[in-house]
Formats: sequence, C-alpha cells, structure tokens
Amino acid sequence: MTVYVCSLITTAPQTIPGNGGYHVVHFPFGGGESYDMHGMHQVQQPDGATVGDWKRDDRSGLIWPHVDGWGSLTAVVQWEDGSYSELRDRFVRDPLGLSTGADSTATDHHAPSPGMQCFTKHHEIFVHPSTPIAFLVGHGGSTSRRITHAQFKLAIHV
Repeated sequence: MTVYVCSLITTAPQTIPGNGGYHVVHFPFGGGESYDMHGMHQVQQPDGATVGDWKRDDRSGLIWPHVDGWGSLTAVVQWEDGSYSELRDRFVRDPLGLSTGADSTATDHHAPSPGMQCFTKHHEIFVHPSTPIAFLVGHGGSTSRRITHAQFKLAIHV
C-alpha cells in the first residue's frame, strides 16, 4: 500500500468574522508547511490559478489530492479566549465551487469551555485529484475572533 501525505500547519493568527458562517482556514506555502512532497498544496494550483497572498486567498486553504484513494483527514484548531456561544468546524470537498460543488462532511459544533478553545478532528472519505478539500471554521460570537493555531492533514491510502 502507498500513502500520499500533505500536512499543513500555521501559527499565524487568522481573524474569523462573527457572521455565523463557515470560513476556509488559510495555510502558508513553502517553508511554512510541515510536509507536501506530492505537491498537493502549491501556489500554482492544478486548475491553473495562482494564489496571491496566502493570508487572504481562500485557495491557500485547499489541498488538491494527488491520486484517487481513501483519504484520512485530520485537523487541529485553537481559538483565542473569548465570548462564544458556539464553535464550529467541518471538512468540505470543493468549498469554492471549482469542480463538483461544495459538499461538507464531519461538521461539528462545540460548546465553549473556560479559556482557550482547542479541538481536533478526524474523518475519512474518498478523494479525487480534481476535487480540492478544505478545513472550515466558524463561531457564534457577535464580533470577529481569532484562531491562533491550525493544522490540516490528508493521508491518501491507495
């Protein structure tokens, strides 16, 4: 069995609006990543688009699977301390509508706890090279809040 891995990480704070919606978590390219040997998270995307500023472009949150296979998705998110009614996260196939249309899976809603909010998740799905995947987050607060750390990983088993 062959396993293809893309492992993204960021400690750059990201502001998430308090509009109740879900937002793509952005990840840096190049040296800011922990591992992308198979080119699944690149500035030059497989559909021909080029990502500008990774901190502002939702495409910087996309992993484009290298091959068809069984994908193990993992994510970590840490939110700053704050007043939340709820924290949300999910994985989404094609969140920007670039191929097959948005299809969410593994949606979780969390009640806040005292202090920093730290969550991990794992889910498995079939993945395809033409359908990018992203990790999205949201919250129920009335004002913008920041995530302070995030990881997003895909391991494809073929």
